[in-house]
Order: sequence, then C-alpha cells, then structure tokens
Amino acid sequence: MKQQLDVIQVVQKKLHEISTQDINIMEVCGTHTMSLAKHAIRSLLPDTINIISGPGCPVCVTSAADIQAAIDLANKDDFIITTFGDMMKVPGKQHTLQSCKNVKVVYSPLDALKLATNNPSKQIVFLGIGFETTAPLIASTIKQAKSLNLSNFTVLSMHKTVPTALEVILGDKQNKISGLLLPGHVSGITGRKYFDFIKRFEVSGVVAGFDALDIMEAIYLLCKYFEEGSVEVTNNYKTLVTEEGNKLAMQTLYEVFEDADASWRGIGVIPTSGLTIRDEFSHFDAIKRFNLTMPEISDPQGCICGSILMGKAKPNQCQHFKVSCTPGHPVGPCMVSSEGTCAAFYKYNV
Repeated sequence: MKQQLDVIQVVQKKLHEISTQDINIMEVCGTHTMSLAKHAIRSLLPDTINIISGPGCPVCVTSAADIQAAIDLANKDDFIITTFGDMMKVPGKQHTLQSCKNVKVVYSPLDALKLATNNPSKQIVFLGIGFETTAPLIASTIKQAKSLNLSNFTVLSMHKTVPTALEVILGDKQNKISGLLLPGHVSGITGRKYFDFIKRFEVSGVVAGFDALDIMEAIYLLCKYFEEGSVEVTNNYKTLVTEEGNKLAMQTLYEVFEDADASWRGIGVIPTSGLTIRDEFSHFDAIKRFNLTMPEISDPQGCICGSILMGKAKPNQCQHFKVSCTPGHPVGPCMVSSEGTCAAFYKYNV
C-alpha cells in the first residue's frame, strides 16, 4: 500500500510539472465516478485539470418511461419482475419498483431464468440494463431460454451502447472536452480499438482501471497528450483489456440484439444508441410480447441530471442537491444509483 502511495505521489508531481493549459477530462464510467470521489483524486490535481462526469451510469440513463413500463407489468398479478437492486428506487411517473409487490431482486439473468423454470404459471420479466459489459450475458440467457423452449421468460431491454452517446457529447462544442477516461469494464468486452472513433473529434482517450494509481496514470497520459498536441487512444488497463476485446461476447451480443434508437434519461432519444432484441428472438422481447407503450414522462422540476450526464453541470449546481435530493429521498437518477455522480458527490462530500 505504501509503495503504491509513493508512486501516486510521483505521478502527482509529474502532473503538476507538465500541466500548463486548462483541460476538461470526462470520465464515462460509473465505477470511475465513485473511485474519483472515494480517493479524493480531484484534490491531488492541479487547478488546470477539470474532471467532469459523463453518461456512464446505466441506471442513471434509464428513461422514466422504461421504468414505468416495468412498474405497470409489476402491478399485474401473473407477472414477476426481476431486476438488479440498483433499479428498485429509480422513479417512474410517480412510483418506483420498490413500491410494487411482484418484484424480485436477482444477481444474474440466470437467476431469472431459473425462476421462470420453477414458476411456469408466472410471466418472468428480466429488466435488461447496462452497456456492452452486461448485454452479452443477457443475450446468452435469451439463447438459453430459447433452447429450453420457455414460454414464460422475457427481457425488457433497456440496454445502451457507449459510442453513439459519446459522439453526441463530443459533437457538442459547449463541452470542450479534450480527454476521455475510458471505461475499463466495457473495454474488457469491446477492446481498445472500439474507441478509436473519438480521434475524429480531436480528443484523446485512455482505458483505465479503477484504483487510485490506475486513474492518476490515465489522467497523466491524457494531460501529456494534450500538452504535446497529439491525439491518442491508449490502453492502460492491460491486465483486463486487449486491442480486440472478447470477440465471442460481442458476437453473442449481436446475434441476439441489434442497434436501435434509445431514450436516455435527461438527454432524450439518441439514434442507434440502444439494443433491441432481434425478430428471431422476439418471443423473449417483453416490449413486443406484451405490446408495451413508452409514454413521454417529464423529468422532475428543477432536476439537472441530464446536464450532469452530458458533462455540462456538477451536482452542487442543482437546487435539489443535499436539500430535497438525498440518497434516502432521491429526486433524480444520479442520486438513486450507487454509481451516480450525485450519489458519489454526496457520499464523499466532493
């Protein structure tokens, strides 16, 4: 531990030596959000470096309409909604899944599959959220459900993919982002090359791990590239991430899913940024199977989660933050999720 702290101090000193220009660095992973706050990394950086959060928390970007569709199903007697625990407190139109009786928290989509096998008289709906990290496992689960010929298992796909959202953010000149702290978990599936597209925006990126040293090293590299005037996309998490990624996982993902327009909470509809279930597996698509509609639902008045997710604002700029919005009584999704920016700022008093 002491040795790592010594190395962090060395990196910190080098950062202060090389950083002469103002730079905006966006971290696009919820786990990075929490690690930055937990380790007080912002306090180690020179004033020239501004760290902002992006849309890397899947719970935070799940639309209220998607949540409401799940709540509507959970109020039906012959349904059991299965979900990861983070989704329980995310608000729909007026209520949350926590207020519904027919909801069960699971740790894996395979748990939901087992529930469907053991409860043939119930419709088991799994809420599929997450990015490229979780989508392959859920795709594999759908394939297994098909092989078992299950008639009572479906997935409500709320999956989203990272690149298109980043293109929207990087194309917005108001952000003036010069570097991206790229997600380690997603990159473990997609590979480093998946993010080469950001070079078109004259922006560098570094794939990083999640401990303090990993993040400090990545920030150092981003500042180094910026000061040199170069644009690079590099991998600083080689214990997990390769150039090409997990090809089998990506193949499985797109065998079951295909790109589709998706609504991001607080941001709006981003074309081809979501994943919908292909027609071949439509029997396991809750939207098609139960003819679900997704009505427009406005965000809470005064909530600026959308601006926070786009990197245009920080939690302390919201009128609700720490006043009417707390982890015990969250107003917006960035406070609901354990990986949300508001939750991180609140917990670690950033």
